[in-house]
Amino acid sequence: MSAKAKARRNISDTFIRAVSARMAANQPVRRALPEQGRLHVDRPLPILCVYRRPADDGDAGTDQLVAGEASYVVAPGSKSHHESVSALVRSVAETLGGQFGAFLIVEIWAGHDSDSSDAAVPDVRPEFSIFVPPNAGLSRVTEVLSRRLGKINVLKQGVDVEIVYRKQYWPRGMRPLLTRDEAAALNCSIVGLSVPPIYRDAKTGQVLPLLLRSFRRDVGRALRPMFYEFARSKTSHRPPHYHELGRRAVVKSVWEVDQRLSEISSSFDFLLQVTPINSDDAWKEFRRVKFEHTPEFHYRPTPYDPGLLKRQLYRVPVDRVEDPALQQVFREKQEELERKITLLNDRDTPRFLYGGLQLYGAVEPSLLRLANDILEHVPQRGADAPSAGLIDAAAFAALAETEFAYYRDTCPEFSAKVRVTKKVAGVMVSRGQLLINPNTTVGAARADALIQHEVGTHLVTYHNGRAQPFRLLYSGLAGYDPFQEGIAVLSEYLVGGLSRPRIRQLAARVIASQQLIDGASFIDTFRTLERDHGFTQRSAFTIAMRIYRGGGFVKDSVYLRGLVQVMKYLRNGGDLDVLFVGKLAARHTDIIRELLFRKVLQPPQIAPRYMQDPRAQDRLAKITSGEVSVLDVAGTRTKTTKPNQKKAPK
Repeated sequence: MSAKAKARRNISDTFIRAVSARMAANQPVRRALPEQGRLHVDRPLPILCVYRRPADDGDAGTDQLVAGEASYVVAPGSKSHHESVSALVRSVAETLGGQFGAFLIVEIWAGHDSDSSDAAVPDVRPEFSIFVPPNAGLSRVTEVLSRRLGKINVLKQGVDVEIVYRKQYWPRGMRPLLTRDEAAALNCSIVGLSVPPIYRDAKTGQVLPLLLRSFRRDVGRALRPMFYEFARSKTSHRPPHYHELGRRAVVKSVWEVDQRLSEISSSFDFLLQVTPINSDDAWKEFRRVKFEHTPEFHYRPTPYDPGLLKRQLYRVPVDRVEDPALQQVFREKQEELERKITLLNDRDTPRFLYGGLQLYGAVEPSLLRLANDILEHVPQRGADAPSAGLIDAAAFAALAETEFAYYRDTCPEFSAKVRVTKKVAGVMVSRGQLLINPNTTVGAARADALIQHEVGTHLVTYHNGRAQPFRLLYSGLAGYDPFQEGIAVLSEYLVGGLSRPRIRQLAARVIASQQLIDGASFIDTFRTLERDHGFTQRSAFTIAMRIYRGGGFVKDSVYLRGLVQVMKYLRNGGDLDVLFVGKLAARHTDIIRELLFRKVLQPPQIAPRYMQDPRAQDRLAKITSGEVSVLDVAGTRTKTTKPNQKKAPK
């Protein structure tokens, strides 16, 4: 019988000595224990979470509440295993506590199941009970835990939290992990936490997976601030942030899930699949018929079997990822990929619009009002209108190559390429390449802004994502489009190139998206843009084409929405560097910060070139201070001089 198999049957003295030796050598420990138990210590910390499974094994789901922590034990709670489990916990406390001067054990167990006839709607507020030995000197530590637990909401209702001081701070029917004398000798504090088992059906005992998933994440977020308070007040450890006490080790299952999701994501190029390949010919035909007939758009053949791809997608074992933060990110991506596969299968059908609304959302009333305000108040042309002529595709490609050279000097691994090709309309980034249509012309005054949009945002975040351990950070986390495009539009403003025609174009895309949703035809929207809002015929056609492609594609509303999101994020004190770790959504900024503190992720390898420009820094400061709004960015109220400051002589 193998040593691993024996460990599953019994926790021997030899096993405990081996574990202690690894911990003393600062090596990670991940070992199987009897009855599907597990010991996980990914690095030395003065904390251990413990769950003991009841002998009747009728406590489904509770073990998951500790499995996302950096150091945890899931062990059998039967009398026959008590001595060996106690010896193992004592050894961990002795080995790690000796390094930090003190040690904390948090034992978690489930309270009584709700007596409600409907387990999903308890008839009383769920209650957490924190058990602390009298005179333990842990009042500040437990108060932090109590406050954090009190912020949890379960099915839209709050919870109750009580702190109970009593000699018995372990689960009923079991014995203490350590005696009072043993704990005192090790300078080890023990806290018991009884949690409401709202994550399972009270009658059947069946786990409610969605509820368990969110509850597990909430409990983990409550525990870590308590760990932080204990570490800083009781030990020699000085973590810079409570996130730093989270899990750092990345196990095989995480790499497997990330790789498989990334491979599926990379097996098709979503935007290329919904980009018409006959845009120039469609425009010529539309003009020839005097704008009276809806143009017909052609697309690339679908390169995959949707059914087979979905089968591969749902074979990805996301549930095996113990880390709650990473599991959340992976699950969101799995669901988004399923929607994208369905959406491409519905291309050129009425269903395409509704699938796009699921992915990108409808136009919010506030966003529609902002778009109308921009079109009403921002003049069609003004002082910032292009006046320096046009540059062609070859000249723009040369500018891009110059930009690439700057990043290669900073980081030789920067591997972006530029390609002039008829396969795209205009300019776009795809899989680390800048693609330019040979017929593209760009206003010279807008060239740098477009470079910063495509290269300084899309290719920089692609490169930084590739430098991270997870592939999804360069292929894009779920729902990354609005934030990514918002950063890109912000970059145009920061380099002084967000022209009035450009911001009007982004507002027009929102208006056109709403018209599509309201049932307007391509021709109706084209005429609205041309006649009511003053766009040229070609510009109105291009905007309408982008919105009506594939059967109705509302993605283009995300540019203005994303700009609003990014500016709000910065005004609220958000760190701009976090946004360049990879391609992420607004809702992921907290998770990314957490993973940076935990050193699961690394800071961005390169930063956009414009961040070295004092003028860009000045514009950024005005946004973070709230001095500049979206309409100011649009050029309606731009402040050229400070109060009481004279203009420079001409």
